[in-house]
Amino acid sequence: MKFIKEGLIFIFSIILFLCCDVVNHDLEQAKKTIVAETFAAAVATLSSDEFEGRLPSSPGEDKTIAFLKEKFSALGLQPGNGNSFFQEVPLVGITSSEDLKMKVSGANFSKTLAFQKEFMAWTKRVIGVSSLNSSEIVFVGYGAIAPEYAWNDYQDVDVKGKTVVILVNDPGYATQDSTLFNGNAMTYYGRWTYKFEEAARQGAAGAFIVHENEAAGYPWEVVSGSWSGKQFDLVNADNNMSRCAIEGWLSWETATQLFQGAGLDLATLKESAKSVDFKAVSSGLKSTVKVNNNVEQLRSQNVVAMIPGAVRPDEVVIYAAHWDHFGKVAGMAGDNIYNGAFDNATGTAALLEIAKAFMTLKTKPERTIIFLAVTAEEQGLLGSRYYATNPVFPSNKTVAAINMDGMNVLGKMRDITVVGYGNSELEGYLEKAARRQGRTLRPDPEPQKGYFYRSDHFNFAKVGIPALYTDNGIEHVEHGADWTLQQLANYTAENYHKPSDEYNPDWDLTGAIDDMRLLFEVGYNLANAAVFPDWFEGNEFKAIRDADRNSTSSAQK
Repeated sequence: MKFIKEGLIFIFSIILFLCCDVVNHDLEQAKKTIVAETFAAAVATLSSDEFEGRLPSSPGEDKTIAFLKEKFSALGLQPGNGNSFFQEVPLVGITSSEDLKMKVSGANFSKTLAFQKEFMAWTKRVIGVSSLNSSEIVFVGYGAIAPEYAWNDYQDVDVKGKTVVILVNDPGYATQDSTLFNGNAMTYYGRWTYKFEEAARQGAAGAFIVHENEAAGYPWEVVSGSWSGKQFDLVNADNNMSRCAIEGWLSWETATQLFQGAGLDLATLKESAKSVDFKAVSSGLKSTVKVNNNVEQLRSQNVVAMIPGAVRPDEVVIYAAHWDHFGKVAGMAGDNIYNGAFDNATGTAALLEIAKAFMTLKTKPERTIIFLAVTAEEQGLLGSRYYATNPVFPSNKTVAAINMDGMNVLGKMRDITVVGYGNSELEGYLEKAARRQGRTLRPDPEPQKGYFYRSDHFNFAKVGIPALYTDNGIEHVEHGADWTLQQLANYTAENYHKPSDEYNPDWDLTGAIDDMRLLFEVGYNLANAAVFPDWFEGNEFKAIRDADRNSTSSAQK
């Protein structure tokens, strides 16, 4: 009996080894289908002038979503939203007149600001006219109320009906104090979206953020380009009347001049804002500006394709990327098409490559794989926000979201960057796959720019879904880290959110192929696992996830 038992164990071990070998071989063969030729062709098509910059609710959108539906269908994927490849996203499009003038006046001071050069202003209220009329200007530091840091920039000040001026980023970055907020790494309190949200909660009529290149992470041209022309938003039940009447930006130079006119020094005010004892300062200045709007009720589409799970089809792994960019600007001299090749035709094309790899597997994944190309990311992560709050698949059955926003076009790296490093157990899946490529994980080298809050994975995180967002590594195999960082800085300065972000046939896509194969393996392992990964202890989203997953357990009892 002993020999029979040992023989059976040996035979079982051989069978298990062979099965594992078949699975691994299946995975490796599928990886090889992710190649530069088809990836580059999709990027070139999506970022071509024919697609007109992929503005939501435009002819460029029609071409983009038709292209994606055709490609997903040809690969054999099924519609991900019932019988449809699309999820309709209701938007409002607000085009403000660009002959705006903003007047700021005080006891012995008056200045009329030049639109786009000195200030940007708009309204997200769904009305024809919105304005400030001699609204008192109050400096509120970083405009943050953060109980967990015992911080309140609005303490002991009433800003109802007033205009608040707010510094960009947060006190941790400003002081480089690792014990303050999250030190050099931006928190959500540092994002412009939060600052406008908090100003509205405080009852402010106007909110203007002071732009600084380093603290914001991009130059003024990004501000003037991103917030001019048609602006999109989702519409609340109150037609967004809970938003500030006017939102906007001031250049640092302009804000300095305005406060000088009130006898105040902006640099000194900024220094005082670094302290927990900071108190808001009324400037004695008044702001007047009127925004005339053309309001359109619009429709855009998220594209949803799926590969049904063979064992647990109700549990899903999501790959996401935004398909949209800024379209084209009528009357703009020279090249007026914002092609968005790197941002984010590369991420959208990566969806197709990874979908192709999954479809070539001989053994289909146990869990369902969703490929989600979302709209209006450039307008404030709107498509992913709509999906997260109106999910096709429940959040408590969504295993993870893997977001791709700008693939590596610089070549092979020895590492891969995890934006929001230290957040979730997804990093274990990524580390295992990276090790097989001889690569290591590294945290974001520019955490002060708040990239974790600037792409679509953030909306999944907000509803508790563990979300993974990687960026290309820093240690280039030939040129090293300094070279890579310089290339990234050049892109931000020269091409980010500009018409010059165009497909370049000279890109080195070997790094992109590595990253796509890496993320494919992460999704493959998630799809064939039985567990649900979680956020690490202490993460701000863990309680949301745990409550959501517990609701599933309760419902099953």
